[in-house]
Amino acid sequence: MDSAQTLVQVRGYNGFSYADISAGLSITKPSIHYYFPTKAALAEALIARYREQFAAALKEVEDNTGGARQRLVDYAGLYAATFARGGRICLCGVFAVDAESLPAEVRRATDAFFDDQRRWVAGVLAEAGVPAARTSASAEAYLAALEGALLLARAHGQPEGITEPDRDVVRSVATTLIDALL
Repeated sequence: MDSAQTLVQVRGYNGFSYADISAGLSITKPSIHYYFPTKAALAEALIARYREQFAAALKEVEDNTGGARQRLVDYAGLYAATFARGGRICLCGVFAVDAESLPAEVRRATDAFFDDQRRWVAGVLAEAGVPAARTSASAEAYLAALEGALLLARAHGQPEGITEPDRDVVRSVATTLIDALL
């Protein structure tokens, strides 16, 4: 699963095959097919695991920070940390980019991940006093900005991590949007 997730986050859903996984792990393709009969089944398992990992990370953000502003900053830190691991971008962000070529069940699982994120961000924004009429759209804008920042960071050629704070695209985009939202 780790190998497949890395491949998806770096190459995209359509940019890897079971042959890539088997070569990287020195195992046979049939052994992968035993656990994941289809690429869609593998993708669904990856998304389920990613949702669980993200939920645990969100709990940690809630437990370790005080106010809504800091939670939004720390949430952006989850995206920045993903990118710092070899230029990876959000697993479900990759699936969203490839949405038109994905099986329906993978699109549904991807959408469920983003529903989780929208609800969490909207809750933080509501707690910060953002009017109810704006929380949903503001949460969408924040998520879109973070996903887009990952793509910009990759385009800027920063896959080995950020060494200059002013070049941390993810955090600078997040800070700018948080200031505008709150």
